[in-house]
Amino acid sequence: MTMQNPSDKTSQPPPRAVIVTGGSRGIGAAVAFRLAHGGHPVCVNFHADAGAAGRVVERIERDGGCAFAHCADVADEDQVRALFDTCERRYGSLGGLVNNAGILDAQMPLAEMSVARMRRIVDINLLGALICAREAVRRMQRSRGGQGGAIVNVSSMAARYGAPFEYVDYAASKGAIDTLTVGLAREVAADGIRVNAVRPGLIETQIHASGADPGRVARLRTTIPMQRGGLPDEVAAVIVWLLSDASPYTTGALIDVAGGR
Repeated sequence: MTMQNPSDKTSQPPPRAVIVTGGSRGIGAAVAFRLAHGGHPVCVNFHADAGAAGRVVERIERDGGCAFAHCADVADEDQVRALFDTCERRYGSLGGLVNNAGILDAQMPLAEMSVARMRRIVDINLLGALICAREAVRRMQRSRGGQGGAIVNVSSMAARYGAPFEYVDYAASKGAIDTLTVGLAREVAADGIRVNAVRPGLIETQIHASGADPGRVARLRTTIPMQRGGLPDEVAAVIVWLLSDASPYTTGALIDVAGGR
């Protein structure tokens, strides 16, 4: 995909649209802001919080960018197809996908987890990423008439550490995201699509409250070599770089954004 060079606007094609799943808050919202600032039309996907998604779009438009919000459950194939179709009708050729939508649940050991909880985690975090990646590939593959593009999956350092006694199900789903990234990158590299992942560490977002531990980052900050939690925009900067033509030879990479942890 093309990230426009501000010093040479006439020689560059216009930046192409990017879909950001889970774009209404945290890392997803930070990515949307950065992409819009770079001239990309952005589809801000959300599932539950229409107000938050609307505020992201309002800020982008206020700053002169182009964005719209679209409600879709990423684990629902029909809704995902509608998401991608709507984005293409509105903005034309798709240039990128940020597979950011993800959830976790209350901290507990695996022995106490219900199957309903496990299924929900896997459906959103893994199946949703697979469906979205499939739809992006179908539209971007040069062999199918596409123009190529880039996919960035948002994994987690939990994929490395396993999150024992907390979120083993979440960690397992993110480990699968790492595998998806490497495998899909090799599968579509010759077709003009790059696929990479970032693995955020302890980042100051609302997801920790979903796990009934809103103070988790502050509690664990001394375990981080940099002695602080990360900010969503610090992760977003890496994601946008991976989407851009500044990383043309990078694919199949798993980049840790974790303060050295």
